[in-house]
Amino acid sequence: MQGKRILLGITGGIAAYKIAFLIRLLKKSGAEVKCIMTPASCDFISPLVVSTLSENPVGIEFWNKQSGEWTNHVEYGLWADLFIIAPLTANTLSKMAHGSCDNLLLAVFLSMKCSTIVAPAMDLDMYVHPSILRNLALIEKDGVEVIPAENGHLASGLEGDGRMAEPENILTAIQMHFALKEGRLKGKKVLITAGPTYEAIDPVRFIGNHSTGKMGFELAEKCLKEGAEVVLISGPSSLILKNKRLQLIRIKSAEEMLMHVQEHWSTMNFGIFSAAVADYRPISVASQKIKKESEDLSLDLIKNPDILAWAGMNKTKQKLVGFALETNNATAFGMKKLQAKNLDMIIINTLEDKGAGFAHDTNKITILDSHNNLTSFELKPKSEVATDIVDFMIKL
Repeated sequence: MQGKRILLGITGGIAAYKIAFLIRLLKKSGAEVKCIMTPASCDFISPLVVSTLSENPVGIEFWNKQSGEWTNHVEYGLWADLFIIAPLTANTLSKMAHGSCDNLLLAVFLSMKCSTIVAPAMDLDMYVHPSILRNLALIEKDGVEVIPAENGHLASGLEGDGRMAEPENILTAIQMHFALKEGRLKGKKVLITAGPTYEAIDPVRFIGNHSTGKMGFELAEKCLKEGAEVVLISGPSSLILKNKRLQLIRIKSAEEMLMHVQEHWSTMNFGIFSAAVADYRPISVASQKIKKESEDLSLDLIKNPDILAWAGMNKTKQKLVGFALETNNATAFGMKKLQAKNLDMIIINTLEDKGAGFAHDTNKITILDSHNNLTSFELKPKSEVATDIVDFMIKL
């Protein structure tokens, strides 16, 4: 976002109070920010607050009644890299859909040379009214990107859809917009596997591991921010990630994961296989819960399909990234796995390093490429580890 010129339009809804936080996030990300307010929005947030945080004068009226100076709406349109309107009220939405122009914000919208993104905010019944849905469809047809309203507590006291997207989510949508235009993975498709697999023993028990899927979800988010289309195949995980360019497929078993990998692999440019797939599964699954009737219980296991090896054997144009979590001799085992699975690079980590492995918010990795070059990194948050991995992958 460094140096990006963001024009922020603020309309008269109670959600306008959150715009102070959005401005701070945009500035912190390195963007330049200018703001336009409708007269009605001044009842909800002070122009002084908006001007102070954005470090620029705020446009409100077409002209200054004291000096007679005209506010040049065309210059706003030429200056901005992106126009974001938040909150978007039903009133402003209607005017945008039908080309009305009775305030400075609308004049700027009709003069924009760049893209416009809107974040609607209104009560739940209003948000699903046929006229609102019709107007949202109209502006989307005109090329405006809509950030869907979120579910939560509303100013009316009701609970439901209509709440303006949180400032952090609006910032993410803005970043994704630029990633789609300028990202290093623009036009590329990435398949990512994440989380554990659960191999059923009976209807209530399974063989599994402690993987949470955090690393895979962080990798998916980073690839999306670089402009990629992502297919994320995840084992059982409580994590959620939403994006128009993300296809999230939830599975339980290794066989299910393999089926979906096989379905999508031929169309991919990259594969990042971070899932902790169970090596074995029970030969037979009991149809009813196994009762605790004896002192011991034996399970006959059979080897699961090797999903990473299948992808390595069947890659054509794809670059393939694997993971090796070890408890000892991590580098040696990683090298062996890289060659055996026909990988382009492998991410090696070990439970010997404090803060690495499953269920942590951090990880410490070493990257080994197909030329046997080793690159080691310090212990970092998994979000930063994902950046290191994707940066390295892009160099391939």
